Amino acid sequence: MADTTQNFANHVRYDPAFHFFLIPVMGVTIVSAIVHLVRHFSLGSFWWLVLAIAGLVAIGRTRFYALRVQDRVIRLEERLRLMSVLPEPMRARIGELSDKQFIGLRFAPDSELPGLVKRALDENLKLGEIKKAVTNWRPDYSRI
Repeated sequence: MADTTQNFANHVRYDPAFHFFLIPVMGVTIVSAIVHLVRHFSLGSFWWLVLAIAGLVAIGRTRFYALRVQDRVIRLEERLRLMSVLPEPMRARIGELSDKQFIGLRFAPDSELPGLVKRALDENLKLGEIKKAVTNWRPDYSRI
């Protein structure tokens, strides 16, 4: 659990091992491999650069895959929540929401959800606009 109450201003989450260790280490490794390749051009130096770039791509893709799976879970959770919270006429429009809109709506409490869903659909609100429109933030401390 977080030390402070989550809100729009502080909800972005950083993973120290990923953002402050892996990415910088891979960046330095790539720069080092480029410098070595320029100074000592050889097939081996070129291959080290390729491996460094491959490592960065692998780390990035792994992070991307985890976030995409989490987005799918959020979409499923929010669909279920909307089915139980929205009045009958609005339920028929759940399928019109985009994945990003579902992700933004997860921060809205049940009491704000019907009005915010209507606005999101009618005004085609983007993710950030939905999050800013939430009055009483419903925290999500589980986001990767």
